Amino acid sequence: MINYWVHTITPLHVGSGRGLGYIDLPIAREKVTEWPYIPGSSVKGVIADYYNAGEDSRKNDVMLKAAFGLSDGDDYSDKGGSAAGALVFTDAHILCMPVRSFYGTFAWITSPFCLKRLARSWNLNAENINIKDRGALLPDGSKLCGDNKIYLEDLDLKAEVKSEASTIAEKIAKAVFDDDESWRNIFIERFAVIDDDTFTFLCEAGTEVNARIRIDSETGITKDGALWYEEALPVDSILTGNIWCDRVYVKDITPQDLISKFCNKTLNLQIGGNASTGKGQARFIFAGEQHE
Repeated sequence: MINYWVHTITPLHVGSGRGLGYIDLPIAREKVTEWPYIPGSSVKGVIADYYNAGEDSRKNDVMLKAAFGLSDGDDYSDKGGSAAGALVFTDAHILCMPVRSFYGTFAWITSPFCLKRLARSWNLNAENINIKDRGALLPDGSKLCGDNKIYLEDLDLKAEVKSEASTIAEKIAKAVFDDDESWRNIFIERFAVIDDDTFTFLCEAGTEVNARIRIDSETGITKDGALWYEEALPVDSILTGNIWCDRVYVKDITPQDLISKFCNKTLNLQIGGNASTGKGQARFIFAGEQHE
């Protein structure tokens, strides 16, 4: 099993259908926490599309067969029949949410619970990251702090510089921005761990909500009734998930073969809606340690 990371380059909308509130098209959110996420099926779909893994291609390429499977009626394995692909992508859950900051322009915020989730599948020590009251832990050299406080949106939080925050910021920066030292430094300088409750609030209040309209092709003006509000994850959001292999049904192909071929480099992909308006551009990074 390895980790993968999603870093949004433009606003990203992976929707969950029609909304019940003032947002007509909300983004997908976890049922329990209400934190944003990207379904694993969406991730697997865009990666399969990048490798041109259509039905015809899967019939003729054993690696594509093994990774992404074939539909009913195709001779997939030695026993015949069909099966799902061996590559499994979990949902990508939010790890670092970008929010406005009075100092440093913006901050990448995370929470103790986010880090403890990540530690379950990644070599990360998050045991000493605890925030009892509403506050924030910052790494050394942070640009976010003024008067021992950080100011996020309309909130002010008591700030504390802690070596554990530095270690975690450096480790995440190395995974997400391994090929760019300047961005690693930018990330570390703007990284903050805040309490879980405040993180939940900012995950709800810190997303983009844009008014969309449809133009009547004949009149060139807004079509009657064609106004809706759409939510999106902001630029520079960072999400993470896991990849592993189920049983591989194709002879002489191992799980390591599939991971090495399809999850071996950074991919720039479009995911979610509004591709024609430049939305949904993201970097997919496969940079986590491998586990059994």
